[in-house]
Amino acid sequence: MSSTDRRGDRAVADERGGPAPAAPPQVPIGVVGAGTMGAGVAQSFAEAGHPVTLHDPDPAALADGERRLRAGIRAARLLRRPAPEAPPAAVLGRVRWVTEAAELADVALVVECGPERMAVKEQILRTLDATCAPHTVIASCTSAIPVEILAGHTGRHDRVLATHFMNPAHLKDAVEVVRGARTSEETLKTVLGLLEGIGKRAHLVRDAPGFVSNRVLMPMINDAAARVEEGTADAETVDRVFTDCFGHAMGPLRTADLIGLDTVLDSLVVLRDTTGDPRFEPTALLRDLVDRGHRGRKSGRGFHSYETR
Repeated sequence: MSSTDRRGDRAVADERGGPAPAAPPQVPIGVVGAGTMGAGVAQSFAEAGHPVTLHDPDPAALADGERRLRAGIRAARLLRRPAPEAPPAAVLGRVRWVTEAAELADVALVVECGPERMAVKEQILRTLDATCAPHTVIASCTSAIPVEILAGHTGRHDRVLATHFMNPAHLKDAVEVVRGARTSEETLKTVLGLLEGIGKRAHLVRDAPGFVSNRVLMPMINDAAARVEEGTADAETVDRVFTDCFGHAMGPLRTADLIGLDTVLDSLVVLRDTTGDPRFEPTALLRDLVDRGHRGRKSGRGFHSYETR
């Protein structure tokens, strides 16, 4: 039974006058990485009442993360319907910002939101495995790295899986959940329950490079960039073809800007290396934009300019 079905059953029971379901337990949550995704994931759990410990070894990154969290809380109240019930001060008060990984020792679930690079993920996973309690579930917010590779850096294959939150995590209610070959039923049940408790819809897929979302999306973004690179159309026209002709909410290049061009580049490299498929070789235009610091919305410029918005 899917998480959607379980919610539907409870709603029917409530309409028939049955007892209201008990609130999910507010368990301690860990998040690694104070970037855009880490702050959004922390906000999602904190708004639902969970105490969150957000770890990043860089104090400057933690300061930026707190700023992102405050901005995310404001955005949630403006853009999300219905607006979150928890007052902003309560959400902020549930998040601890720490530089030491040892502070994650007793969390029930830790969501790893580090950069999409094999070596970085390996270091983070090994640290978490050595630091966290044996019962802790490790969920990676990887965009493309197979769970089996990530789990191989730990001694707890049964307690590792991927929770691929969509950006911005505090506004998007869908999460691509990826179960590894050795992820246990208990681990999967725990994570699906926690996601449901914070209002996220889980889409469960099998383990493979890029899973479903980025195995399909990344070559499309790369091909769209190639059309700009070769002069077939500019970025604005490429995106308008997708929005006006196909009815997409956003074109592939604006989507790339929202994800972050540095993350797109890293994901393409992972997919190229794990599949051997030349379609994932990043275009020169994408590499050049990232080299120049044009990383999309978060830097004010990518395929499009956001500096005056």
